[in-house]
Amino acid sequence: MSTSTDTAPAAGAGLGETLYKWRWAALFVILAGEILDLLDALITTIAAPTIRGDLGGSAGTIQWLAAGYTLAMAVGLLTGGRLGDLYGRKRMFLIGAAGFTIGSLLCGLAQNPEMLIGSRMLQGLFGAVMLPQGLGMIKEMFPPKEMGAAFGAFGPIMGLSSVGGPVLAGFLIDADLFGAGWRMIFLINLPLGVAAVLAGLKFLPESKSTHAARLDLVGAVLAAVGAALIIYPLVQGREHDWPAWTFLMMAGSAAVFALFTWYELRTQRAGRDPLIMMSLFRKRGFSGGLALGLVFFTGMTGFALVFGLYTQLGLHYSPLKAGLAQIPWSVGMIIGFGLAQAVQKFGRKVIHVGTVIMSLGVVGIAVTLHQVGMDVTPWQLAPALVVTGLGMGLLMAPFFDTVLAGVEPHETGSAGGTLTAIQQLGSTLGAAVLGTVFFNTLGNDFTSGVKFEHAMYVTLWVTVGLLAASFVVTFLLPKHARTEEELEETAASPAT
Repeated sequence: MSTSTDTAPAAGAGLGETLYKWRWAALFVILAGEILDLLDALITTIAAPTIRGDLGGSAGTIQWLAAGYTLAMAVGLLTGGRLGDLYGRKRMFLIGAAGFTIGSLLCGLAQNPEMLIGSRMLQGLFGAVMLPQGLGMIKEMFPPKEMGAAFGAFGPIMGLSSVGGPVLAGFLIDADLFGAGWRMIFLINLPLGVAAVLAGLKFLPESKSTHAARLDLVGAVLAAVGAALIIYPLVQGREHDWPAWTFLMMAGSAAVFALFTWYELRTQRAGRDPLIMMSLFRKRGFSGGLALGLVFFTGMTGFALVFGLYTQLGLHYSPLKAGLAQIPWSVGMIIGFGLAQAVQKFGRKVIHVGTVIMSLGVVGIAVTLHQVGMDVTPWQLAPALVVTGLGMGLLMAPFFDTVLAGVEPHETGSAGGTLTAIQQLGSTLGAAVLGTVFFNTLGNDFTSGVKFEHAMYVTLWVTVGLLAASFVVTFLLPKHARTEEELEETAASPAT
């Protein structure tokens, strides 16, 4: 193609026209990497009870299956984007996809909870190398008028993965293919991972920042220590009856993050390369988006984990039935993503409306459980779950576009890594906090339906509280991700 958008800097300065021609094929490769991450983030919400029954472990093991993965990814993402800036985004994407696939194989071969959690963390680390490269390449490959459509493709993928992940996990566990049982939920990643690597070799562009910065290893270590000091006591504290060391560790986390902030500012003032570019926090959309992402993903991921546990441990659904019970939620999410594309001109209001609708859906689940009790069926839960998913889709669809819209090209790696790290840190906190709320309310009696019902109620209302906080934090975002002129240009220009 010879149009001006194909050679504009926003469409990827430094990319050859032949490579840029394959931008939509490259997008599908990037989305394949997203699918790997999304499936593995979701499958343990269904598989965790079965895995614990086979390998043993405590209730904390269930939380660590989710939290270990997202914690490793959150920490790794802070340097994952920078690695792409330094050594090339295509190279780092391929290394990440290959390592993620190997980690999946090790998960499938795990013989004890420790090996499985360690392999999950390995998946998270390589996922952290893979995922931010995609955001960086999209920002370079696509002109402004196609940017919304490119980021909008994440919506259906996230929706389909949210349907396929739990259902696929339930089916594979119940089917017990080749006698592998739950292990097949990890082994199924192998063909997808290999396909992503092979397709990436052909279609991904060679992309590298012209302002590449050195790795800030000290900052990375401080961030990792700070995150670990808050997550570990939140997960393990309940099982040890909250001894003094749990609170000391959480206080230590705040101190370490304060030290991290001081060190990053000092690094920047000295003219060196900080782990996170401080210029990003002068952008209202970006800093507000980080706050929203942390609060929202804490509630969303924690709710997903607890809902999967409640349907299996409390309602005694089979893994497949528990996965099928989540389909209305995912269908609502897909509808929400579609609606968000149609009303994107309303900007921040779409996120506000999504937050309110999702809150109403969660309240609807609580009302349904109160009216029906422990005999509730998936069909009775379906209406409230559809509303929950609808609100979630409306909120999430404009999220990345809004937060990344004002990021400069040389900030792309740091911005992509930081944004996705906050998303994963929120997911880690969700598994730790809401999982702990659920198990702490439940106690050690896994046979009492009344206690399960009460534990679920408490978790649902905590989720509503986090959504209310998300509504307030959304006011930190700009009213629109782009100017009215850019929105009109996007609406008037056909996809090329």
